[in-house]
Amino acid sequence: MIQVDHLTVSYGDKVALDHVSLTIPLDGVTALVGPSGCGKTTLLRVLGGLLTPDQGRVTGLEPDSTAFLFQENRLLPWRTVWQHLTDVAPRHTATPPETWLKLVELEGEEKAYPAALSGGMARRLALARCLALERGVLLLDEPFTGVDPQRAQRMLQRLKELGKPVILVAHEPHLAQSCDRVMEL
Repeated sequence: MIQVDHLTVSYGDKVALDHVSLTIPLDGVTALVGPSGCGKTTLLRVLGGLLTPDQGRVTGLEPDSTAFLFQENRLLPWRTVWQHLTDVAPRHTATPPETWLKLVELEGEEKAYPAALSGGMARRLALARCLALERGVLLLDEPFTGVDPQRAQRMLQRLKELGKPVILVAHEPHLAQSCDRVMEL
């Protein structure tokens, strides 16, 4: 279990999280939902150790056990799809990069550069790169932006089948309802 106790985060005068407390099980897929600006991304960044809260604490999760998918794809324009995966994969990985390409339905695009990908394809590549890190907990900020609903549903099912805890920010109600649990901020 991940325990979030009285978490407060401010950006100057703007309070993003105000004494938030919640318990997140470390199994299945948990969707964080809520209106824009309510602190979903901020909470994910605190969970991943990318942001230090003003107050409160998180227990039950080590940031170095997480893989983080940012809202922005952060792809390198001079690296191919294949290179994006092999650049981050552990040296002695049990899972070949082809597995991640299949999960996000990018087979056949190994030699493509980011400029040749559609927005949804680039998003799927960013997700595959996150998965290639092979960490124990996946923190995914809007992983299905620009991905058509049917493909996103298939990808979500494959994420569930990995057997790893996934915490994701979702704005798509149909996808959030397909998760194991929904937490509203």
